[in-house]
Amino acid sequence: MNALEIAADVRAGELSAVAAVDDALEAIARRNEELNVFVHVDREGARARAAEIDERVARGEDPGPLAGVPVGLKDNLCQTGVPTTCGSRILAGWRPPYSATAVERLLGAGAIPVGKTNMDEFAMGSSTETSAYGPTRNPVAPDRVPGGSSGGSAAAVAAAMVPVALGSDTGGSIRQPAALCGLVGIKPTYGLVSRYGLVAFASSLDQIGPLARTVAEAATCLEVIAGHDPRDSTSLPEPAPDLRGHLDDGVAGRRVGLIRELVEGADPEVVAATRAAADALSAAGARVIELSIPELRLGLSAYYLIAPAEASSNLARYDGVRYGLRVDADDVTAMNVATRTAGFGAEVKRRIMLGTYALSAGYYDAYYGQALKVRTVMIEAFARAYEQVDTLLGATAPTEAFALGAKVADPMAMYLSDVFTIPTNLSGHAAISVPFGRGATGLPLGVQLLGPARSETRLVSAAAVLEAGREEA
Repeated sequence: MNALEIAADVRAGELSAVAAVDDALEAIARRNEELNVFVHVDREGARARAAEIDERVARGEDPGPLAGVPVGLKDNLCQTGVPTTCGSRILAGWRPPYSATAVERLLGAGAIPVGKTNMDEFAMGSSTETSAYGPTRNPVAPDRVPGGSSGGSAAAVAAAMVPVALGSDTGGSIRQPAALCGLVGIKPTYGLVSRYGLVAFASSLDQIGPLARTVAEAATCLEVIAGHDPRDSTSLPEPAPDLRGHLDDGVAGRRVGLIRELVEGADPEVVAATRAAADALSAAGARVIELSIPELRLGLSAYYLIAPAEASSNLARYDGVRYGLRVDADDVTAMNVATRTAGFGAEVKRRIMLGTYALSAGYYDAYYGQALKVRTVMIEAFARAYEQVDTLLGATAPTEAFALGAKVADPMAMYLSDVFTIPTNLSGHAAISVPFGRGATGLPLGVQLLGPARSETRLVSAAAVLEAGREEA
């Protein structure tokens, strides 16, 4: 059953929330050892919340649009009293005293978090192989990666452990694993979903969003978690958009731009799938034109200065004094060094050093300052493109899921996995990845639809067209 079916049956009293949660817990027990998806399973808490939902239904109350739906939470989303470690040794055992706004809103809609999903350490990675808890395997092909950094959330849905899960997208970390696992993943407009309670990687880029099997499930989840939050100073001052009401709008009369730079260098099967998606939109009434936005080629370079710079600042708080791991030493400085040396993995250390260097005196203008200028150039280029079209189309990832270990020793090859998704994070715009086509070995591929800020209603309706086109093909 999908999330909407579970919620409908629970609200109607035809299915108990306890039974829905028990099914999820059984599915986790069957495959978690093989796939390494959940790093913490909150069995008692989930069952207790499910019992509360059933009691509310018995009293004639409506628990909400996600009543009784088991949900996976990426391990960088705080939930009161539940271990939240960001896939890192430095936060081992930490239990936050508060919940993220997105988690609170899921609970308010009747959803039931069942545990924390594995992730690249502090969301720094594209394969969920940098986690201190070991790599997660792709349920579609266990010898392959699920993508990253939200690979655990994607794998949880792909393995039918939960119908929906939350991830975070800093440079493609929702959309890329969605593509590699055959799922729908939404990266919302920056500020549409509160970042309160999301452990920060790069604060000007991070955004929380859903992963699900269908567009309707993802849209429903996004409706629930979106909307203004006064606790987040970057939160947009407006309510959540009506997404479910626009799923059937279609694309007739829409202008869609097929972006050359968002298929450039991709596998032939990826290019073919993206062009097939363009044909499906055209057949549904859209006018598809090919566009070039050469500025997008600058995205990877700008991102890997801006994101590490922000990370070096955000991760300075992990000092062995306030919370998390503490390695004792002779004095405070030695303790701080020993704690960070033992607590952070190689990729996190690499990015902290890169970011600190980019922000240092004498190099700030040449690196970080220049990257910010490039970011502005890209935003302006997107704005010009949206004067010509309503929606942009491109590939989500340049390849199908790659083998475990294939890129661990080559950081640049790993970084290129996000080359098509990074531009949207730099612009702060909305995007959705939809499964479409198969790779050379038959593994799923994804295409992404991009829109300007606050264009989620337009994107989900176009995504629904692609979803229907894929099913008919």
